[in-house]
Amino acid sequence: MAELAIAVASFVLTHFILSHPLRAPLVGKLGEKGFLGLYSLVAFATLIWAVLAYRAAPIEQLWVPPLWVVHVGWLLMLVACILFVGSFLAPNPAMVEAGKLLSKGTEPKGVMGITRHPMMWAFGLWAIVHVASTGRLETLILAGGMGLLALVGAWLQDGKKAVQLGAAWAAYAAHTSYWPLGAQLSGRLGWARAWPGVLPVVMGVALYIILVVSHPLVIGKSTGLMLWN
Repeated sequence: MAELAIAVASFVLTHFILSHPLRAPLVGKLGEKGFLGLYSLVAFATLIWAVLAYRAAPIEQLWVPPLWVVHVGWLLMLVACILFVGSFLAPNPAMVEAGKLLSKGTEPKGVMGITRHPMMWAFGLWAIVHVASTGRLETLILAGGMGLLALVGAWLQDGKKAVQLGAAWAAYAAHTSYWPLGAQLSGRLGWARAWPGVLPVVMGVALYIILVVSHPLVIGKSTGLMLWN
């Protein structure tokens, strides 16, 4: 369990350090492609370490989740899959080429009408669901760390974009929300924009089915989230 905690902490901290204080000096020395190569290598190595440590960690039950939590978890995981797939199908100014995308307009498209960080919220929902639906310490460490990285990283990313892009980002942020459905709940965006589109829904359902079937093979443990447990 201690190795798992260290591996997850390494994964999270190296992401934050490379994305913020060390990014500019490393890009200056290695170039953008060199930096991305280093970033990807460190991320992959620490992620594999965390997954292997999770597989080797003992099962330690902290609480027994009620059945309704598991059922809600199934629904939220489907939403997470739709957000994840949708993040690749619509232009996302929060990720890359923000200035170029925002010059074409600030109206969000697809899942960006739900949240301007659909991929990060997919990871965040994954983390919340797995922690709540298993009640296990090893899952709390692994999923909790990755969920923290995704959601805090997205929040920090908003701050960086606001500084870099100024009024263009402010206009985009006025039509979108960090929180899922936040723009709709605040009245800044109509509820029709909460529909992600047919393709993200169909592909999200397909991804969900694949994940359910492959979960025990990849992770090596069934969870309270899975139907057969």
